[in-house]
Amino acid sequence: MSTLSDALVQYVAIRRALGTKLQEPARTLGQFVDFLDSQGMEFITTELALRWAMQPNDVQRATWARRLSMVRRFAAWLSATDSRTQVPPHRLIDGRRRRNPPHIFTNNEVKQLMVEASRLHSPKRFRAHTYKTLIGLLATSGLRPGEVLTLAHPDVDLQSGILLIRETKFGKSRFVPIHESARMALMRYAKRRNELEPRPETEAFFVSETGLPLHACTVRRTFAKISRAVGLRAPGMRGKVGRGPRLQDFRHTFATRKLIEWYQAGMDVERELPRLSTYLGHSDVTHTYWYISAVPELLQLATKYLIGRRPGGAK
Repeated sequence: MSTLSDALVQYVAIRRALGTKLQEPARTLGQFVDFLDSQGMEFITTELALRWAMQPNDVQRATWARRLSMVRRFAAWLSATDSRTQVPPHRLIDGRRRRNPPHIFTNNEVKQLMVEASRLHSPKRFRAHTYKTLIGLLATSGLRPGEVLTLAHPDVDLQSGILLIRETKFGKSRFVPIHESARMALMRYAKRRNELEPRPETEAFFVSETGLPLHACTVRRTFAKISRAVGLRAPGMRGKVGRGPRLQDFRHTFATRKLIEWYQAGMDVERELPRLSTYLGHSDVTHTYWYISAVPELLQLATKYLIGRRPGGAK
C-alpha cells in the first residue's frame, strides 16, 4: 500500500469519526490515489488533480467540479503533514449546478419500470426482486434514494409500516409512514432476502445478490439501463447510459402529485405545505416550494388558487 493510500485510510477514518458517512468520496478518492500511483506520484499536484477530475468525457462540468472538490478537501488535510501537497484552488472548474426540470413519472411509466426491473437476470433471481421493490418504495414514499439505500433492519418496522430515516441530508432523523402496498412489498422482499441469507453479514435492508449493501453508483447505473429499456432514456455514446429520468425524480413525482391533489381539492396548500416539508425531510419549507415553480401544471394551479383567494377573485 502506498503512502497516499495510508493517508487516505486515515483521512476517511477521521472524517467518519466526526460523523460524516463519506461513502462516495471514499470510493472516488480511492480511484484518485490509484491514478496517482499509476503516474508514479507520491504527492498531490494541482495539474494531476485537474487531469484526473476531467477524465470522464460524457458528464456535466458539475461532475468534474465535484470530483475536484473531493480531492481539494483531502489535499487540504494532507498538506498539514506533507508540504509537497498542492491544494487545487477554489472554482478551478466552474461547476455551478443548474437544477434540471424534474421528470414526473406517470403511473404507467412506474409500472413499466417495475415490470422491466422484474426481468433483470441473476443466478438467484434476487437482483430482479431487489430493484422492483426499490422502485416501488421510491415511487410510493418520496424518500431520497440515499435514504432508501442506507435503511438498516432496525429502521424498518414491517408490522406498523413505519421507517426510521436516520440523520440524512440535513442531519435530522424522522419517522416516515409508508403505504400498505409498500409495507407488503417490503415484507415479501425481507422474506426472500432472509431465505437467501439466513445469517447476513450486514444490517443493510436492501442487499445485493451476494448479501452485501448496494452501492449507490451501481443502483443509479442499473436504473438508467432499466429506463433505457422502456424508452425513457436515450442511449448514450460509447456505451454510456445517456440522459433521462433519475431515481431522485420519484421523489419529485411524489411531492408534485401530493401538491396537485391538494390544489385540486381546494385545500389551503400554504397551511398544508409544512406537513409535506417535514415528511420529505426538508430543512426549510422554501425547498418544498421549489416543486411548485419547477412543474408547469403546479404553477398554473397555484396561480389559480392565489387569484381565487384575492378579494373579488373567482371562488
